[in-house]
Amino acid sequence: MRDGLVRLWDGLADEHRALATQLLRYGVVGVGITTFQTLLYNLLLGAGHQRPQIANILASAAAMVVGYTIHSRFTFEAKGDAHDFKRTVSRFLAVNLIGVAVNGVWVWLIEKQFGLSAHWASVPFFFATPALLFVLNRKWVFD
Repeated sequence: MRDGLVRLWDGLADEHRALATQLLRYGVVGVGITTFQTLLYNLLLGAGHQRPQIANILASAAAMVVGYTIHSRFTFEAKGDAHDFKRTVSRFLAVNLIGVAVNGVWVWLIEKQFGLSAHWASVPFFFATPALLFVLNRKWVFD
């Protein structure tokens, strides 16, 4: 099996290999960051007694700081001179504000439209929003 995976990897074009590497890194890092964000969101809802949208904003802000640091250095490997800090940070902020808005829609749908606990918004936070953010980060932020 290992030999088959090595042959498959070696057969990929450089562009596809770079994409596969970023997806793997984003998956590993993303699980950690999203877990952190989801735990903080649920902690703020429960023990912090915050409103769901406030918890979403606070947890997202904390995850943005951690996310930028790790994604810029590891997932998308921004290189010294090629890395325009102002442009990248402003775009990363814009993309993540889109993520906050998307998560806000999840909170609204789940809590107001479906009548479920706001804790259930953690499910699309974890699975749907990161997929959108990967595409935006790869194509626009860390291009």
